[in-house]
Amino acid sequence: MQENPSSTAQAKPRPRVIKKYPNRRLYDTDTSTYITLSEVKALVMANEQLVVRDAKTGDDLTRSILLQIILEEEAGGAPMFTEAVLANIIRFYGHAMQGSMGASLERNVQMFSDFQARMVEQGATPEMWSQFLRLQPTAMQGMVSSYLGQSQTLLTQMQEQMHKQTEQMLEAMGLKR
Repeated sequence: MQENPSSTAQAKPRPRVIKKYPNRRLYDTDTSTYITLSEVKALVMANEQLVVRDAKTGDDLTRSILLQIILEEEAGGAPMFTEAVLANIIRFYGHAMQGSMGASLERNVQMFSDFQARMVEQGATPEMWSQFLRLQPTAMQGMVSSYLGQSQTLLTQMQEQMHKQTEQMLEAMGLKR
């Protein structure tokens, strides 16, 4: 039996379209209402797929809106990133490892999100998690060790990939080892 191409396209929900107008207002095309940045954040928190488009040009502004939400969160109270982390991230821009660093960060954040989802599936609330961290240092060490092991594996893979790319580049330039 052949699969209908339109049925597979329907399996993946289309992203919610938010239009950004020159007056900086955001318009949710699904609800036909103006929304605030905090409401966009709520959509993200609810795992809603969305795209933000410039109302005039149609340009994709999703990244800049997400960065704006992060900026507001960082300025708001309990920042997630230290100044040292932010400075190190900035240093990777324009560096040969910029693409690898972004991919590595993305995989690490995804691993952490998956870990958190597994904890929630097992019924862990933030309060229970906090209690667990205080009462179970050995178990916590095991989980953190597992996470760090996965991170180390990702870092090793990134280094191997860079090594291969460097060798290919040197070979292409006629500079074999």
